[in-house]
Amino acid sequence: MKVTDLPKHWEQKKEPVERTHDYNLRLPLEDAARIAALAELYPDRSESDILNDMIAAALDDLVRQSPLKDKLESKDK
Repeated sequence: MKVTDLPKHWEQKKEPVERTHDYNLRLPLEDAARIAALAELYPDRSESDILNDMIAAALDDLVRQSPLKDKLESKDK
């Protein structure tokens, strides 16, 4: 998924996703405010859901790009 596809994704019904790792993430205040604003725009999505989706989309984008494509794809296997 592309980052630009996320708003359409957030408008759809939320599907349960298994989360197996926890991370402590510190954001600049401006970025935290943007995440909070997105959570207000999409009330079915928590700030955590939005961050998870954004990170997944960014990683997907990196996997599609060279030269990281081969390196990241081999890590998935």
